[in-house]
Amino acid sequence: MQELFNIFVKSIFIDNMIFAYFLGMCSYLAVSKTVNTSFGLGLAVIFVLGITVPVDYLLNKYILEAGALSWLGESFAEVDLSFLSFIMFIAIIASMVQLVEMIVEKFAPTLYNSLGIFLPLIAVNCAILGGSLFMQEREYETIAEATSFGLGSGVGFFLAIIGIAAIREKIKYSNVPAPLRGLGITFIITGLMGIAFMSFMGIKL
Repeated sequence: MQELFNIFVKSIFIDNMIFAYFLGMCSYLAVSKTVNTSFGLGLAVIFVLGITVPVDYLLNKYILEAGALSWLGESFAEVDLSFLSFIMFIAIIASMVQLVEMIVEKFAPTLYNSLGIFLPLIAVNCAILGGSLFMQEREYETIAEATSFGLGSGVGFFLAIIGIAAIREKIKYSNVPAPLRGLGITFIITGLMGIAFMSFMGIKL
């Protein structure tokens, strides 16, 4: 249990998708104009990462990696389908994003209209694919560890986009120099937040 907690906390603060790897910056910058839309997108990312990472873990462990098909018989022990990882991971992600899109459109049409094109673009968000690829690279031993990593990465993205959205709403009333208004000051704040998150690297997990 402690190991799962360590993975969860580390993926939020130390290996944060935004501030450690700068993945998913397109939706992070475009949607973070208001807290409400950022909240909705953040929840969608948590859901998608929380589902796709463990599903991709099972797919990788029992179908894609070298020798994974040995459960079908000795003749399949040498089969290596790892070259299909990218396309299979993206297929799983796209199907989950489609499910999220239908749910949001049904139960929160206002949020659906606010998110616009960036909701379906979660399917090609590099932070989402990055979660599955990091899971594959780190070779987690159990599905519980993969799920903990997926949920933690989603929560990390959620905190990052909520934080920048809250700051962007406040700086509307600040005297920001004209050349830096908009994305300029947002990039500067994101860099400073990234430096702040680096302080968590001192946590011993």
